[in-house]
Amino acid sequence: MEDPSVQVQAPRVLNVLEALKQASVDLQAHPSSNSAEFNSSAIKALLELETESDALLSEDPHLSTLSQHLADLKTLVQTLHKSRGRNSLRSFLARRVSTHSISRVAGSIETEIQAWIDREHIERLTKALKDLDGDGGNEDELVKLLTRFEGRVSQGFSRELQDLVLKSKVFSLLETILCNPSCSKSLREQSAYSIASLIRFNKDVFVGQVLMGPTVQALLTMSSTHSIKVLCELIKSIKSPLVDEIGSNGEIPKIISLLDMKDLQMKLLAMDCILEIGYFGRKEAIDAMLEQGLVKKLVELQRSELGGDLIELERFEEKEKNDRGVGAGGVVEGKRESRERKFLKRHPFASCVARFAVQLEVGEGLRQREKRALKQEILLRVREASASDAEAATIVAEVLWGSSP
Repeated sequence: MEDPSVQVQAPRVLNVLEALKQASVDLQAHPSSNSAEFNSSAIKALLELETESDALLSEDPHLSTLSQHLADLKTLVQTLHKSRGRNSLRSFLARRVSTHSISRVAGSIETEIQAWIDREHIERLTKALKDLDGDGGNEDELVKLLTRFEGRVSQGFSRELQDLVLKSKVFSLLETILCNPSCSKSLREQSAYSIASLIRFNKDVFVGQVLMGPTVQALLTMSSTHSIKVLCELIKSIKSPLVDEIGSNGEIPKIISLLDMKDLQMKLLAMDCILEIGYFGRKEAIDAMLEQGLVKKLVELQRSELGGDLIELERFEEKEKNDRGVGAGGVVEGKRESRERKFLKRHPFASCVARFAVQLEVGEGLRQREKRALKQEILLRVREASASDAEAATIVAEVLWGSSP
């Protein structure tokens, strides 16, 4: 069991270490020794904190290396001050060496402090995840810890942090929360975001746990805008292997059915997922989407007030360009992209059939002959789903010519 006195000391130690870390960052940011005021505030802060924190740091064995770095810094600063006022080459070289050494030690101090902070935070997070009670009493605090965890791993790879996460089995604990329907929606969603952040942190290490675990199924069972957003991000990160897993587990019909929901944001996120599956999916996944009536649903969305086609936008732009005459190419192109973005913002399902077809055409999951065959099947389904010959002709033209934003 953890010593209560250590728990009481932890916030106090953390405050001192945060101050030490900021001072070390400032010291590294201004390593020049040309000025008489060279790093005076940063060095002064570090040395004052070294004196203040000496007793505090000695109580934690994990901070022994940090204590040594602070002592080394004090020695280096004293050496630097002794070399000032002398104009010999030896003194000049001594100042240069001391300046470089101070910057290096400051970096080591920052690294040691971050390692302690990470260790403390992972311990608190792990304990909170394991101790989550059934009535949701500590869920708000846990959401804050998860948000902080997501922010930390999003800063970039750290082997020390990765070792802490693996040793503490954080991923499995996050997955347990995500799959627990008795937990609040906000807690489960934040767990999902934390899982996605771990994939960004090091896909090679954590991707296997997503592929073999219940994460995707849990995200689709939740079917909230946040969970589908995370699913789309996971598909972008893991690519074809995750699409294969989604298909083999029979989850594609659930994704296609999201297009039928009344919530616009959910429809848009479902469309994003479908486009990503189209890009990374193999023939089996694409066939499964088509069998669920995807083309018909896309034709209906394109026919709606939020649909339309980009061919009309291009005709309008061509007319406008002719009326205006030839201008600066970069300016015209910039205005065109701006108008297209505005058009798609008002009509997010414009040319959605062609956009899906383009994803298949340029994607990574299909062989060339499969792309040609699927394009013909899409054209056939477009003709069957269209309300008129004119509508069919417009969509077929877009698919054939690859109109896409």
